[in-house]
Amino acid sequence: MKIAIVGAGIAGLSTAWSLTARGHDVTLVEQGTIPNPLAASGDHHRIIRRAYGPDSGYGRLITEAYEAWDALWADLGTNHYDHRGFICMSREEGDEAERYLEGMRAGGYAHEVFGAEEAAERWPFLDAVSMRFVFHSPEGGALHCRRIAAGTAAWLRRNGATVLENTRVISVDPKQGRLQLESGDTILADRVVVTAGAWVPKLFPEVTGTLSTHRTGVVYLQPPAELVSAWDSAPIILDVGGETDGYIIPPSGGAGLKFGSGLTKRPTDDADADRVPRPGEGEALRDLFAGAIARVGDYAVREFVTCAYTFTADERFHCQEIGVCLVVSACSGHGYKFGAAVGRRVAEALETGDSASLGSWLRAEAV
Repeated sequence: MKIAIVGAGIAGLSTAWSLTARGHDVTLVEQGTIPNPLAASGDHHRIIRRAYGPDSGYGRLITEAYEAWDALWADLGTNHYDHRGFICMSREEGDEAERYLEGMRAGGYAHEVFGAEEAAERWPFLDAVSMRFVFHSPEGGALHCRRIAAGTAAWLRRNGATVLENTRVISVDPKQGRLQLESGDTILADRVVVTAGAWVPKLFPEVTGTLSTHRTGVVYLQPPAELVSAWDSAPIILDVGGETDGYIIPPSGGAGLKFGSGLTKRPTDDADADRVPRPGEGEALRDLFAGAIARVGDYAVREFVTCAYTFTADERFHCQEIGVCLVVSACSGHGYKFGAAVGRRVAEALETGDSASLGSWLRAEAV
């Protein structure tokens, strides 16, 4: 088949990789560079982990995710995964860290629970005063997004795919499989896969009721000098407990210490708008971690980076057929870890015509 893919985030890149490996004629179109720093997949690193709530289903999908990443590493000839494990800290009864622990126990996944003082001794950047407990898993770590994107794009070009950067699609004809480009050119394909993330509603306004676009951000920090070595060897911090909705990725893959929180997200009608950081945004995000990270005010802000995501009400992935188009969105900020597996599943669905099974898998129902 001749297949056009709109959007070269991780879902688009991995779909192009899988379809190219299966012998299809693939054209991948990206509005910016690859990697695109403004896209959800464009930051330096993202978390892969097993922990989800006990009724999620996504924890079980991680096994397939790891298998797909291993297949991609084999094709790229290098591994862009920093396997350093993760911790979660609980600060309030019933917080997300506690639900993650329930999921780990329900799935029988390896983990170890530490009391507050013991955890702070082992990871001296933690604030023991507000902690209830910390649990640690040896599985999980950081995926190096920009290296994955650059490596996959290079692999696609070497293997016969057409990769178009800085090429904006302004409309898609779902009946004819025709892409209209900003340049005036068109691309015609048998099937079209739209993996444009926060830009999907611009191409298909009818999905707006299901997919909502939000602007969010992360901050890169310089820790106090006496804690640098502790952070360099630290695990991912998947959740810092309480209502912070916070996560931390230690320095990895050439990028610095990153703090992020779901509390920074706000709705937007335009994924291209409001991308310049406001004064004080980095400090405000950093300070959300007071009570979780000791002496957090001593961490110097190096950079605040904005990002645009699509979210769904149930925080599960979106899959929708519109004519010959298949719209796929790995929503709610937790999609990157499944990226290579999503690509393989989308390729299979295009070959079999079974998008219903794809949708069930993306919603973690078929596990």
